[in-house]
Amino acid sequence: MKRSMNIQFKNYDMIERFSKDIANLKGEFDLISGRKVIDARSFLGIFSLDLSAPLVLNAVTDDVSAFEVFSRYQA
Repeated sequence: MKRSMNIQFKNYDMIERFSKDIANLKGEFDLISGRKVIDARSFLGIFSLDLSAPLVLNAVTDDVSAFEVFSRYQA
């Protein structure tokens, strides 16, 4: 199942929690900011994005619980 959603990180702790949450999920996840696309599992890659605006998360996974996890970060 492929799905896109807008997410936003309000502080460093949210990024750290997101990285821990996504590490245990199966599938492919990308974060998009403008024309820049990074692997959502890349902790350092997240910091290369413009975090002042919402990001687009593209998720390709069969794990339905993944979207429950991502809803915590939804913009």
